[in-house]
Amino acid sequence: MKTVKTMFLILLFPAHLLMAQEIVTLEQCQTWARENHPVLKQLDLYQQILDLKNENNATSFLPQVNLNGQATYQSAVTKIAIPLPNIKIPTVDKDQYKFYLDFKQTIWDGGLSKAKELINNAENAGNLQQTEVELYQLKEKVNQFFFTSFLIQENLKILEKKKETLAERRKIVESAVSNGMVLSSELDQLLAELIKTEQLVIELKSNTETVLYAMSILTGKTTEQLKNLILPEEHAVADLPMKRPELNLFSRQNEILNANSEILQKQRNPRLFGFGQAGYGKPGLNMLNNKFDTYYLVGVGFSWNVLDWKTTSRQKQMIKLQQDIVQTKQQSFLQNIDLASDQQNKQINQITELLKTDQKLISIRERITKTTASKLENGNITMADYIQDLNAETTARLMLETRKIQLKEAQIKLANIRGNE
Repeated sequence: MKTVKTMFLILLFPAHLLMAQEIVTLEQCQTWARENHPVLKQLDLYQQILDLKNENNATSFLPQVNLNGQATYQSAVTKIAIPLPNIKIPTVDKDQYKFYLDFKQTIWDGGLSKAKELINNAENAGNLQQTEVELYQLKEKVNQFFFTSFLIQENLKILEKKKETLAERRKIVESAVSNGMVLSSELDQLLAELIKTEQLVIELKSNTETVLYAMSILTGKTTEQLKNLILPEEHAVADLPMKRPELNLFSRQNEILNANSEILQKQRNPRLFGFGQAGYGKPGLNMLNNKFDTYYLVGVGFSWNVLDWKTTSRQKQMIKLQQDIVQTKQQSFLQNIDLASDQQNKQINQITELLKTDQKLISIRERITKTTASKLENGNITMADYIQDLNAETTARLMLETRKIQLKEAQIKLANIRGNE
C-alpha cells in the first residue's frame, strides 16, 4: 500500500510542477483583475435598478385607488327658510361623516411614461459606461505591476549570471592566494563585490514578492500563479484609432440630457383620465337625506398646464448649456489624449534608437572585461580594476534588458492611451 502511494505521488509531481510553471500573459492579468474588481458587480446592480424603475413606470397606467375618511362638525348648514304648506324640509346635521374610495385611471399621459422609460434606459447606459471607464483605468495599474515584476525578474537573471562569474573568478583567486601569487586583499575585494551582488539579489527578490502580492490583490490569484510572466507580442503603434470608453460615456451623458429635454416637453402635454368615487356617509350625495347612505360618482377629466411662464423653455436652455459643458469636457479629454500619445510616441522612438546602440556597447564591454580578466590573471591590474569593468558590462546588460521591457511597456501604454487592446 505504501509503495502504491509513493508511485502515485511520483506520477503527480511532474504535473504539479508543470502547472506551477504555466506562463502568465498581460492579457490574462487584465482579465483576472477585471473579473476580481468589486466595481464589476455594479453592472448587475444597475440592471436590477433599471428593471425596478421600469416596473414602477409601467404602473402609471394602472388604476390609482385611495381610501379616505373624515368626520367634521360645522358651525352652520344649508337651510331652506321658505315655509311651505304641509311640507317639512329636513335640515342636515352639523356633524357629517364620510368614508370613501377615490379611483383614478390614466387614459393618456401625453407620452410622459414613454419619456420616463427612455430616460431610465439612458441613465442606466450612462452608469454602465461609467463602470466601464473605471474598469478600463484598472488596466494601467495592472500594466505597471506586470512590467515592474518582469523587469525585476530579468535583472535577477543578469545578477545571478554576475554571481556565477564572480564565483568562478573566486576559485581562481583563492588558488592564486594559496600559492602566494596574489595578495589576500585582492580576494577580499572580490568577496566584497560578491556580497554586494548577493545583497542586490535579496533586495530584488523582496521587491518581486511585494509587486507580486500587489498583483495578487488585483487579480485574485496567488503569487505562485503569477511568477512566470511572459512579455506580450509587439504592438503596432502607428495610426492607432481612438477607442477610449470615455468617448462613449460622453455620448451617454448627451443622451441623458436629450431624454431630460424630451420629458420636459411631455410634461406640457394635456392628460386625459377617468375618475370615480364610491363611499358611505352622512349625508350622501342627497344633501336633504340626513341619514347614512352609500353613493358613487364616475367621470372623465383632463388637465393641461397651458401657461408655465417659460419655465420649460428656461429648463431646456439649461440642458443645452449642460450639453455644451459635456462637449468642452470631451474636447479637453481628446486634447489630453493627443498630447499623451505624442509624448508616448517620442518615448518609443527614443528607446528604439537607444536599443540600437545597447548591443554594440555590450559587445565592447565584453571584450574589455575579457581583456581585464586576462590582465588580472597575469598580475598586470588589480581586482578593483577587474570589478569595475565587470560592473560596467553588467550595467550595460541591465540597460539592454530594461530598455527591451520599457519599449514593450511604452507600446502597451500607447495602445492603452488610445483605447486599443
